[in-house]
Amino acid sequence: MHENFSLQPYNTFGVEAKAKYFTEVRTIEELKNTLSENSQPLLFLGGGSNVLLTKDFDGLAIKINLKGISEEGSDENHILVTAKAGENWHEFVMHCLEKNYGGLENLSLIPGNVGTSPMQNIGAYGTEIKDVFVKCTVLNLENMEIETFNLEQCRFGYRDSIFKQEGKGKYVILEVTFKLTKKAHVIKTEYGAIQSELEKLNIENPTIQDVSKAVIHIRQSKLPDPKEIGNAGSFFKNPTIPLAQFEKLKQNFENIQGYPNGNMVKVPAGWLIEQCGWKGKQIGNVATHKLQSLVIINATGNATGKEIFDFSTEIINSVKEKFGIELEREVNII
Repeated sequence: MHENFSLQPYNTFGVEAKAKYFTEVRTIEELKNTLSENSQPLLFLGGGSNVLLTKDFDGLAIKINLKGISEEGSDENHILVTAKAGENWHEFVMHCLEKNYGGLENLSLIPGNVGTSPMQNIGAYGTEIKDVFVKCTVLNLENMEIETFNLEQCRFGYRDSIFKQEGKGKYVILEVTFKLTKKAHVIKTEYGAIQSELEKLNIENPTIQDVSKAVIHIRQSKLPDPKEIGNAGSFFKNPTIPLAQFEKLKQNFENIQGYPNGNMVKVPAGWLIEQCGWKGKQIGNVATHKLQSLVIINATGNATGKEIFDFSTEIINSVKEKFGIELEREVNII
């Protein structure tokens, strides 16, 4: 147990914030023992890629470092692969691709750990966790019992789950099980720039490994590496608005982008932010990324969490003023 411990290396924004107490746990037993002896407020840390620390944490920060990957057969074409919460997400995806297990390739290079992936139903390029999710094992913090949540119980939505709603702060995810394909892989190339990236690579009949390669190329070309410049990936959710509101906006902004879904339309937050003049804009130590306005960066490396939060508030206000749409932060604010 460490006291007055810097969390700067444990968040991908690289902001300085101290925890009153800090510890790492590598087994469920260690976690249970730590919790049984604790009376402080709790902060659980995974890969630190979806968190903004706006102040020092007056309690116990616990880094979840449970490791291990196991698998069991499901049927002729499927395999169940279980990863512990502390496994790095991208390394886990690469592990599955090496074994030619399909289903996660479109989620390559997403920062963070496996344990936090169900919390916000991570997604990219036409795939979400819910598409391959079977169950997750959790520790109930109220009674210290281990429970299992299936797909339905997780109530996945767009960047959402029960763990961000009424289950927030009540559970710690210990491991996650995915159902992946062994041979009849479903190749998804119709989202984003995957198809054009494959054409650049002269690939006509892509494998799941090719799709992963294309996704990695795209992400590296337009998203900053958190190891080089502090960020948490997409800072805002793409808002969903009623079709009638979208049609009205189209009268004033004919280039507005939207993806209809029934009576609702998902509008790219990056486009809205860019239209308000924020792309590449810097205020003090904080900026939006010059290639992707959805990403807020710790431009100088010296930004505080509060500076980043205030910067995001200014973006929210300007988008609301211009379009009447209120952006929602995707990043967890502490």
